[in-house]
Amino acid sequence: MRIPLDYYRILGLPIQASADQLQQAYRDRLLQLPRREYSEKAIAARKQILEVAYAVLADPKQRQRYDSNYFSTYGEPESDSDTIAVDTLAPSIEISDDQFIGALSILQELGEYELVLTLSNPYLHQDPASAQNTDPDIVLTVALACLELGREQWQQGQYEKAAYSLEQGHNLLINTQLFAGLSSEIQADLYKLRPYRILELLSQPEHNLVERRQGLRLLQEMLEQRGGIDGTGEDGSGLALDDFLRFIQQLRSYLTSREQQDLFEAESQRPSAVANYLAVYAAIARGFAERMPVFIRKAKLHLMRLGKRQDVHLEQAVCSLLLGQTAEASRALELSQEYETLAFIQENSQGAPDLLPGLCLYSERWLQNEVFVQFRDLADEQVSLKDYFANEQVQAYLEALPTEAEATNEWDAVAVASPTHAQASQEDSQGSTITRTSGGAIALADRNVANSSTLVAIEPSARPKKRQRRFRSGGAGTKPMRLILLGLGGLLGVLFLGFLATKTYGWLQQSLNPAPLLEGEQPVVQLNEPLFTDASLQAPSADGLLTKESAQDVIQEWLVTKSLAFSSRHQADELKQILAEPALSQWQQRVERDRTSNRYRQFKHELTVNSVETDATNSDRAQVIATVNEVAQVYTGDRLDENMSYDEKLQVRYNLVRQSDRWQIQDMAVLK
Repeated sequence: MRIPLDYYRILGLPIQASADQLQQAYRDRLLQLPRREYSEKAIAARKQILEVAYAVLADPKQRQRYDSNYFSTYGEPESDSDTIAVDTLAPSIEISDDQFIGALSILQELGEYELVLTLSNPYLHQDPASAQNTDPDIVLTVALACLELGREQWQQGQYEKAAYSLEQGHNLLINTQLFAGLSSEIQADLYKLRPYRILELLSQPEHNLVERRQGLRLLQEMLEQRGGIDGTGEDGSGLALDDFLRFIQQLRSYLTSREQQDLFEAESQRPSAVANYLAVYAAIARGFAERMPVFIRKAKLHLMRLGKRQDVHLEQAVCSLLLGQTAEASRALELSQEYETLAFIQENSQGAPDLLPGLCLYSERWLQNEVFVQFRDLADEQVSLKDYFANEQVQAYLEALPTEAEATNEWDAVAVASPTHAQASQEDSQGSTITRTSGGAIALADRNVANSSTLVAIEPSARPKKRQRRFRSGGAGTKPMRLILLGLGGLLGVLFLGFLATKTYGWLQQSLNPAPLLEGEQPVVQLNEPLFTDASLQAPSADGLLTKESAQDVIQEWLVTKSLAFSSRHQADELKQILAEPALSQWQQRVERDRTSNRYRQFKHELTVNSVETDATNSDRAQVIATVNEVAQVYTGDRLDENMSYDEKLQVRYNLVRQSDRWQIQDMAVLK
């Protein structure tokens, strides 16, 4: 059979390679054995192909004939990079059936993952009953190609394509029951990829129902494995609690108000303090936007549960206002300790018999700037309290609500009564309270304080009331609509005077419990920013393993050291800091040859690390594929040798080894 390969690519050489370069490349390729899982037969087949390539190119006559055929097929190249394109006109070599796996593994090493999958396809699409009879070497090569292709697509931000490639390799290994270690490696990547997939799927337009449902299904899987939004279970993503909360905050803007209400109300039953709070916002947003006060009443019930542990009286005041319960709204303001917001409400209620004008202004701006923006279906909607209360459906519902006295008693029953032993145990098991930060970010604080006694929630009636004035309420018998319209009148007056709020109200408020908070402001994560604080859109790596960022540092250090070693001062001693054997001896010899030849070089480099792979059996070994733009000006004496100077773009594979907690380059080879 014929395989789209040529002898130069097989050895990782440009066409203009010298005899010395040919010999060195051949030696390097023989030393770079494939993964240990390959059989001796596969390794021997690979070696045979390398030997044939070297034999042809090492013989001047055979190489001349080969080059003649090469150029007649491929055309005269304009640069080295043109010689490695794979298409229907590209050079190919004839191999025997026994050498197929060797050629396949070489293509895998060259990064031709899709070509590996294409060539292997006839060997894998067999009767499922005979799946376990498939050649293990072919299965291994295809699974590795799927893994590397998936990681490559991951780096490019093509998360669903990456998942498809990874799942293709994982399913193959499961069906054939081969290479359990590699199967686990691919599964680990799938888990780490899952948050990216969720964001990509949920960001799809609302009419893409299949994709969005898939995103919600993946999110539910993560929540189940973690034990909820503020759970501590292991979901394989590598996200700590604060990172996962930022992830939840990020995806909220891609969910509709209905989707958020369904999701967070279900999650609040675990129980979950964070989910409970998010359910409040979803219910308020949906109730106001759809003119369905029943959802706002539902939000108020959620707030009753949260009110046992933290100050949520402002939110309760807004809910009461939207339910026409003005006395209840004023009483909630009395209990709030949000002094800056209260000052704003008081300032905008000057001249009114109560705080309704200021509360109306605050509520309208809060809904517009802090609530609606968190929902994809409401972000562009305009908030109008006047239109809300003028709606006939809203008016009918509010008229049917219990009197304010009954509603107040209902709140008192929840606020004053001590929780049952079962309730206290259930809530204490959460071990956390919610904190608010500007912009709606979510944070959680551990409630367990070292060397402290049991924390006791301060009930509203026992909390200190530091106020500048008594807040008047309308009395239990006052008609709610009259007071609301009065408040709206005050609101319009304030708007007419052009008062601007001094500060947008934050979304989550620190609990009154003396619990240690997460230090610093918790950032709001955007989709166009890194999802995680420590590793952005890169193939995953476990603790202690070489990462893409650290690999960049290692290779960059090598290029700097190389420049020093080949400079006019020939500082070869520095090589031992970055190179290990056999690369160290090889490069020391090259520097020595330049020194004795009165030759030196000036380099300019541009580096891009393409991939990093840690040895599955030895975490102290790793392989890095990088693209290096190298411009070299070669001087003999003080004269520039233009024939030896060059400007090349190379793809290089570096094999690294960690010695004494320091990564060094053991060998390297130019792939193309």
